[in-house]
Parts: sequence; structure tokens; C-alpha cells
Amino acid sequence: MAIEKKLTVSGKRKTSIAKATIQKGSGRILINKMPYENLDFFKILIIKEPIEIAKRVLGKFDFDISCRISGGGSEGQIQAAKLAIARAIVKFTGSEELKQVYTKYDKSLLVADTRRKEAYKPGDSKARRKRQKSFR
Repeated sequence: MAIEKKLTVSGKRKTSIAKATIQKGSGRILINKMPYENLDFFKILIIKEPIEIAKRVLGKFDFDISCRISGGGSEGQIQAAKLAIARAIVKFTGSEELKQVYTKYDKSLLVADTRRKEAYKPGDSKARRKRQKSFR
């Protein structure tokens, strides 16, 4: 009996966290247990980006990917899922060529964006500049 290889990789964007589980299969991609084709058109394009590049470089796409996303807003969740999927494909295949193509195409496919919301400052309702006062 052959042991099936499964790999879990995570991706973050703002407050969203995506965990992608990849294994050998038929090319199915599930986002929160739903096929990614059920998403909005532009979100489908974002998710397809790393998949189409992998198809061109590897010649085939015979992986099943299940992605669980939590936290944040809808755009942050999709970006986190894209990052997790791209990282999972690279780690699962071990292809250095694919890693180089991803990096050349868009570095954010493999490297997380570390920007976060700036903290509120003491005695103020916003993060940056203090309010002006009109009296002395």
C-alpha cells in the first residue's frame, strides 16, 4: 500500500490566513470546500494565476488543492489563497524552474506582503497626524 503524500502550506494577507493542502489528483481546487469556479469572475482570475503558470512550466496540473481561509475581508482572503496555492505547488513539486518563473512573473506569488494596519496612537482616534486645535 502506497502512502499518499499530502502537504499543507499557509499564506497570509492583512488579517486573512489561508491553509492550502495539496496532493496528487485530478486538478480539483476547492476554496472553503467549494469549487473555485463558483467565485466572482475576477477572483477566479486571481486564483487561476499560479495554476496557469504551473501548467505552462510543468506541462500538466494533476494536483488536488483544498484551501481553508479565515479572517479578514474578501480581497485579503483571495490574495492569501493565491499565495498559499503558489507556495504549495512549488513545495510539492520541488521545481526550481517553477520557483524562478513565479518570482520573475510576480514576487508576491511566493513572498507574503508584510504590511499591516498602523496602530492607533494614544489620545487620538486615528493612526497618524494629531488633530489641530484653534486656540492657544
